[in-house]
Amino acid sequence: MSTILITGGHSGLGLAVSRQLASGPRTNLVLAGRNPDQMQVAAEDLRSRFGVQVTTLQLDLSSLASVRAAAVSCKAMLKNGQIDSLQAIACNAGGQFQGPISYSQEGYEETFATNYLGHFLLVNLLLDSLSEKGRVVFTASGTHDPATMDGKMVGAAAEPDGVALANDGKNGAKPLSGGKRYTSSKLCTIMFAYELDRKLRESNSSLLSVAFDPGLIPETGLTRTSPKFVQWLVRTSVMKWFFKHLGVTMGSLAVSGPALARVVADPSYAEASGKYIQSKNGSIIEARSSERSYDQTRAAKLWADSERLVHLETEEHPRRLEEAELIYANR
Repeated sequence: MSTILITGGHSGLGLAVSRQLASGPRTNLVLAGRNPDQMQVAAEDLRSRFGVQVTTLQLDLSSLASVRAAAVSCKAMLKNGQIDSLQAIACNAGGQFQGPISYSQEGYEETFATNYLGHFLLVNLLLDSLSEKGRVVFTASGTHDPATMDGKMVGAAAEPDGVALANDGKNGAKPLSGGKRYTSSKLCTIMFAYELDRKLRESNSSLLSVAFDPGLIPETGLTRTSPKFVQWLVRTSVMKWFFKHLGVTMGSLAVSGPALARVVADPSYAEASGKYIQSKNGSIIEARSSERSYDQTRAAKLWADSERLVHLETEEHPRRLEEAELIYANR
């Protein structure tokens, strides 16, 4: 029996994915998130409705200590047989933090820490635990691309400089807007997905790394830090029509949830590594992400910066990537 770990799998898009996976071929789930009560409610519902095994895992992606503890717990559950072979990691959880800038326990800007750095560390710590032909799927966002209406509405992504983004707003510098902090974190996420794919291919690994853009889904908790009126407004049919009329890439829980579940587990996506799959106005397509997201020099620097920011130790480095690291070093 295979197991799929979903960050944020207890609410919003993540819960839609969990339900789709639970309703299909026999798959056990690990729901990873910050709120144990919400996770337990979701887990009980999935167990009773679909008869699957659901385990909860405490995980605060903004905290590197929490990510490390979650990885240790996951490995222990695999070793003692509490969960079966890990077939996929769905890096789905994230948030857009409006208002004054805030920082993680380690002192990193919260949006970047939550949406990107936490997943970077989690994947590196669990990559060796994935089964052959396992998958890592990242929930991306079209807002990362300033050439699209999605990006223009939220704010152009900044240079994907990990150190600068982690320390945004420090030492008296003017911080990026909440929108730009979000789009920048998503640009880094997509670049991570592509760089991971390149490293996996270099090491002749069977694992897959895929980026999935669900489109704008007003029903999720993405706007939870926005004023209540704004949260209500973006959910209205009038605003949905307006966004689509403007050219915003629209998604929905009914379409994007099952689509992401297929990218995570369906054999039809077995060749999707290194690709950008998008839910766009009711259709699921293979699309192009921003031009900058394909910059391999920037991606390599972002990876190296990220390793230093999360203090990735030698013993924590995935063995699956060691050969690739040697190849890159000798270029």
